[in-house]
Amino acid sequence: MAVKIRLKRMGAKKKPFYRIVVADSRSPRDGRFIETIGTYNPVAEPAEIKIDEELALKWLQNGAKPSDTRSLLSKQGLLEKFHNLKYGK
Repeated sequence: MAVKIRLKRMGAKKKPFYRIVVADSRSPRDGRFIETIGTYNPVAEPAEIKIDEELALKWLQNGAKPSDTRSLLSKQGLLEKFHNLKYGK
């Protein structure tokens, strides 16, 4: 089972709100997911990003691949923390 960290679209038409979820890569974008690890609100000024670092790092260590959330995770510094944990720097 390939696991991905990706965005699940919520909200109204033209007012998107996203949940950052861990899901099986075969499931649809807004379909079944394993766990919610954060939220992203692009409508707010500035855009709100809330990610549970502990859960995100746990899933990255377990092999979850970030999809379009890569830039959100790097803005929060999670990819750098994961790299340091993985390679021991």
